[in-house]
Amino acid sequence: MCGRYALGVRLAYIQQHLQDQGMQVDEAPDDDEVRETYNFAPGNLGVVYRADITDKGSDNSQQDTDSAQQTKISEKGDSVSLKDKVDISDIKYKLQSMKWGLIPFWTKRQPDYGSMMRTINCRDDSLIEDSGMWTTMKRRKRCIVICQGFYEWLKKGPGGKEKVPHFVRRKDGKLMCFAGLWDCVSYEGSDEKLYTYTVITTSSNSYLKFLHDRMPVILDPGSQAMKNWLDPSQKTWSKELQSILKPYEGELECYPVPKEVGKVGNNSPNFIVPVDSKENKSNIANFFANAKSKEDSGSSPKKESMSPKTKIVKDEDRRPTKNSEWSEDNAPKPVPGVKREHSPEFSGATEESKKQKANADYTGPSPQKKKLRSATHNTPIKKSTGTKAADGSQRITSFFKK
Repeated sequence: MCGRYALGVRLAYIQQHLQDQGMQVDEAPDDDEVRETYNFAPGNLGVVYRADITDKGSDNSQQDTDSAQQTKISEKGDSVSLKDKVDISDIKYKLQSMKWGLIPFWTKRQPDYGSMMRTINCRDDSLIEDSGMWTTMKRRKRCIVICQGFYEWLKKGPGGKEKVPHFVRRKDGKLMCFAGLWDCVSYEGSDEKLYTYTVITTSSNSYLKFLHDRMPVILDPGSQAMKNWLDPSQKTWSKELQSILKPYEGELECYPVPKEVGKVGNNSPNFIVPVDSKENKSNIANFFANAKSKEDSGSSPKKESMSPKTKIVKDEDRRPTKNSEWSEDNAPKPVPGVKREHSPEFSGATEESKKQKANADYTGPSPQKKKLRSATHNTPIKKSTGTKAADGSQRITSFFKK
């Protein structure tokens, strides 16, 4: 099934993308007529690509007219298909804003949300028989629904209580084109036209079987299957059209995405980004690498402004490292220390003034003059004698005295 998808691009991008794929676009709506969101839900206004034909509803008389015009008798008396008489160059194609959730043209009053939800998808097997509510649409009102990809929820845990959202998109990064049907309705007592559509679904391919048993019918832009599906001259449902509705054979990508996409009101570009994205990690690494290169390229002025007392340790001055375990060998070699200078208040002072300053700072005996006690024991800390223990070891303070 398909209950949510992503459409976070503008109409100008969609139009250019289709034209780059060799698809004719003679008309397109304004950007504000389409809901641009990464969390596209039923009831939103989406983008539909279709042949520019009449939107009149097909009652019985109209169907009879279509059937009568399906063939013509030539001067020789041969039966000639109307399809052969249609000039393909005269057919116009358009992008149009429509509401997701098909409402048939014969509907008198606006349906409730629950009723509309039942027609957001159309099963491919429901189109085999030449009867039912989809009959009129499948003959004359076939379309393509444009999106970036669709969401599906993987059920996990006991009883499938945990649902993990996954995003499915084309591996080549192109926009997705779903096979769909559309219709136009005017409610009783109103002249306003409402255009709506449904997405046709079929069995899942082997790649998505783990996620769900059904998926949208995906067509390749500019393919012969898409041209046949959109051809307005094919007004009789045929095995050829039915055969188009099959699992996608191209390459897809499927990965988990943030759970926030589960709430319809939420919207973020992060909804189509993998939760644990190696690509994002690579981008982060590239970011810091670029930052380092910029720093290195502009490091000359910084070196000039460094204090002359600062010593830079070069790589060749470092000790060899050990990979097996941590070692102080990773530290740089010791460098000669720099003798501290007196602070300005002591510079130029006499010996007498220095003694007075030292006496003024002296506040009496240190409070730690008493016996020191260990932080973890109540026994006084013994002073080190600097002698070696019986095992030959010695205190670290004695080691540094050498």
